[in-house]
Amino acid sequence: MSRKSSPAMRRYLKRVFGFMLAYVALIFVVGWTFRHAAPAPPLAYLVAILPALPIIGVFWTIFRLLVEETDEYMRMLFVRQSLFATAFCLTVMTVWEFLQNYDVVPAGNGGFGAAFLWFMGLGFGALWNRLTLGEGGCP
Repeated sequence: MSRKSSPAMRRYLKRVFGFMLAYVALIFVVGWTFRHAAPAPPLAYLVAILPALPIIGVFWTIFRLLVEETDEYMRMLFVRQSLFATAFCLTVMTVWEFLQNYDVVPAGNGGFGAAFLWFMGLGFGALWNRLTLGEGGCP
């Protein structure tokens, strides 16, 4: 079923695009900075968290969509999708932590942290919506 994009969805897409552009730029800039001219603490802490800020912006954008979307059914789909993402992320991270606690797997996660897993869960949540209700959620 094809729906015309709501004004809230158009704002959402613009915001996500902007935050993702900032994220990609900051990943390269901060990576280059630490490889070639690593700042000393406490500036190093500030520079290292810069790429996290656009990811936090994407979280804000998703939840802003829940506030701005006027179609209650679409809002329900987004809520289901977000709850699925949260449950998926917490489940994977909990299992991983127990595997680490008992030295079954090495410490660390190869850069795939909670945000990455939550975004994966968001995609799986859209698939779950599609399979169970015939509709997806956020693009």
